[in-house]
Amino acid sequence: MAGGSNVVGINGDILKSGLKRVQQEIDSVFDAFLPIPSDTSARLVEAMRYAAIGGGKRVRPLLVVSTAELFGVDRTAALRAGAAVEAIHVYSLIHDDLPCMDDDDLRHGKPTVHKAFNEATAVLAGDALHALAFEILADVGTSADPFVRSELIATLGTASGMNGMAGGQIMDMVADEEGVDYDLHTITRLQQLKTGALLAASVEMGAVLGKIPPEGRAHLRAYSRDIGLAFQIADDLLDVEGDAELAGKALRKDSEQGKQTFVTLMGVDKAREQARALVDQAIAHLANHGSEADMLRALARFIVERDR
Repeated sequence: MAGGSNVVGINGDILKSGLKRVQQEIDSVFDAFLPIPSDTSARLVEAMRYAAIGGGKRVRPLLVVSTAELFGVDRTAALRAGAAVEAIHVYSLIHDDLPCMDDDDLRHGKPTVHKAFNEATAVLAGDALHALAFEILADVGTSADPFVRSELIATLGTASGMNGMAGGQIMDMVADEEGVDYDLHTITRLQQLKTGALLAASVEMGAVLGKIPPEGRAHLRAYSRDIGLAFQIADDLLDVEGDAELAGKALRKDSEQGKQTFVTLMGVDKAREQARALVDQAIAHLANHGSEADMLRALARFIVERDR
């Protein structure tokens, strides 16, 4: 956003240290799951590692871990679940960047996977990261309870597919290809699927690890719904006002392509106001939790104040 602040200035040391720690931990999980083989399949694993290790804010894994901590879940289990969500997120970015999709050359400040390797390798790296996510969740090292593992898999599968991220992506593509102008209600629905579904799954999976029954997760679902929309509004604002060097990717593409976004439909000021209202609302949903939910509160604030 205009005049975006750094993480310390917005949310204090709790978020800065939390993000730094989880970034290092998720890199370690991926490193352990992705040893480079000695045969010709090495290129695939190298591409997976290139995309998954050393990049990204790791907001989704931190949501998993922070929610799980509310219920005393072992951190190793939460990190594994967080890495599974991140594997889905990274696969989606690899495929989004392909020439047949968004055709981007830069991601996290370095060449996209199809530029660093080639298109076919990028497709396979995305496919393999998608599979890795469910391999991690199915492993007894993530949870000894088969019912927990099953629910984790179902939660992430739903959030990734036609009723989640992929469903939102196709709505976005159809609008581009057929020149459809979506209204605010439809844009909201699109973004709840495309962006919000994985964020919501991250929070839900933390509660699943804590063995919280579905009826006990209503306030967390409300929290994740609100931060999901706020996250996308913030992205739309960044596309208009952000610094491409800080973002580590191309900006202004939405406006150049004439895409309908929260900003084009609401205007910059109203969009920013709505994002902040959603964050306030999200934080209010955590009122029954004490200081143990401070990281979730800090993450909500970070979502609308970030500069990348």
